[in-house]
Amino acid sequence: MNLPPLQLQQVCKQYGGKTAVNGISFEIAAGEIYGLLGGNGAGKTTTMRMVLGLIYPDDGGIRYHGRSYSRELLPRLGYLPEERGLYPKLKVDEQLIYLARLRGMDGRTADKNLKKWLEKFNIAEYYNRKVEELSKGNQQKIQFIAAVIHNPGIIVLDEAFSGLDPVNVELLKSAVKELRDSGKTILFSTHRMEHVEELCRNITILHKSNPVLQGSVAEIKSRFPRERVLVDIGGQELHGLENIPHVRQVTRHEHGYEVNIARAEAAQLVLQHALAQGDLTRFEIVEPTLNEIFIRTVGEAVE
Repeated sequence: MNLPPLQLQQVCKQYGGKTAVNGISFEIAAGEIYGLLGGNGAGKTTTMRMVLGLIYPDDGGIRYHGRSYSRELLPRLGYLPEERGLYPKLKVDEQLIYLARLRGMDGRTADKNLKKWLEKFNIAEYYNRKVEELSKGNQQKIQFIAAVIHNPGIIVLDEAFSGLDPVNVELLKSAVKELRDSGKTILFSTHRMEHVEELCRNITILHKSNPVLQGSVAEIKSRFPRERVLVDIGGQELHGLENIPHVRQVTRHEHGYEVNIARAEAAQLVLQHALAQGDLTRFEIVEPTLNEIFIRTVGEAVE
């Protein structure tokens, strides 16, 4: 029987009289990126710290391939915290090789891995430069390397792409996908819902310490109504869309119209209305975005 690399079972954590995490359960397979979502104070960081063994649950259990936490697990865990913690005065090679050795890796292998990652991120020239001499974006890359240099099997990424320009976001996303495809188990937390939609198969949304929505992204989306219709008749003007029953709002875009509907049957009425006025070049009933689902579930926008 293949046990999941990471499994949480009704995990709870309290600080004094305040509940930080209340009964969260999920499991992550090998070769999977699992999304942990929620606003500030929802319980994400507490959950990640419990997974890493930095703090312990008050109730419930966390299992790693079916076993409880022990210090022997440390070499198999990698962590990229939201608050970065590199030493600015130390050189990149000294710092990262030292961190890898703390996780049980010999210095020669650590050096080889460091050079490989620096090459992958196009920053090989910073091998023996002080961290403070690097841009914030390149410091973020170094922080990412620190989390994975020792080749951990379970990786916790908290806001991995924050502070990066679009080119470097794509670079790190590619690296995360490669880690997934090599069989790593990745717990991924972010405020950027489009990154979750691209990377994660399953998610948990936390709100005020409680898991309020869980499951596969595709299945979760299927639970929510499709309320947007995109329609176009070759760039021509469409008259009278706002008069169709159950149409709430009509917005003109460069390539057609976006129609917000209150009931699913209104989509077919929009289609018939468009066909009556011209040759249809686009008609799409759009599934809700994860950001829209988050706002509906939690009742607030993501920061």
